[in-house]
Amino acid sequence: MKKQIIRQTVKQKRILRGEVISDKMDKTVVVQVSRLKIHPKYKRHYKITKRFKVHDEKNECHVGDKVMIEETKPLSKEKRWKVKHKEQKTNNKKEDDSTADNIKSN
Repeated sequence: MKKQIIRQTVKQKRILRGEVISDKMDKTVVVQVSRLKIHPKYKRHYKITKRFKVHDEKNECHVGDKVMIEETKPLSKEKRWKVKHKEQKTNNKKEDDSTADNIKSN
């Protein structure tokens, strides 16, 4: 009897970085991912934007947050991604207020 070697191939999951543009659904956020593409004939860069519905188990992501998303098995009709981790949110409002104060004081 010969021993057979069983090989399992594990498909590497895709990981993308994007910005949350909607968090109105329960445990779901819409993430917008942008990338640059080069036109094959004209060699000009142009922006491609794609939106993904992403599973957010703890409802911790809000509009404007930068997140890393990971491909997963289908969770619903349109959800095939989950939030891997949330990056720091940039709060532009505080920066705008401080610059406005500096201008007023001068």
